[in-house]
Amino acid sequence: MSLFILDTNFFIQSHRITYPLDVATTFWQKIKKLCLENKIISIDKVRDEIFKNDDELKKWIEQNIPEEFFKSTETLQVISEYQKVVQWANSKSNHYVQKAINDFLRYENADAWIVAYAISFNDNCQIVTQEKSEPNRKNKIKIPEVCDAFNIQYKNIIEMFRLLGETF
Repeated sequence: MSLFILDTNFFIQSHRITYPLDVATTFWQKIKKLCLENKIISIDKVRDEIFKNDDELKKWIEQNIPEEFFKSTETLQVISEYQKVVQWANSKSNHYVQKAINDFLRYENADAWIVAYAISFNDNCQIVTQEKSEPNRKNKIKIPEVCDAFNIQYKNIIEMFRLLGETF
């Protein structure tokens, strides 16, 4: 069984658009359950992006998700893989505008780090993101394009639930 690594937009879009905390309570109960069963994880950079907003999502995470759910990216293995992601992004300067590369590689941006974390797991994980592949886009590097370059699988929220055999 694969481990699923959740991107920032998993949380923020779910909270703000699709599954508001006050309406879709069973969705959030299911997230907590999957977290406690170690079927889903995320990384410290995702937590940092979420915690930029002092909102209900931040409060829910503080009250329901253990700190160890957000794995550290400050390990030698992840940093080594991050360097490969950086090299890949910089090698795409003939496709992406420089601002897209710079934004993707900003230290506090979770996207490159989540891919690096996934690479460090080899075939044992999948990234869960709501981003859709846009290979012709030049002004933003999307997670699916980076995943494709490194043979990392990615799924959206519903695909993850189906693979886990979960309903809510």
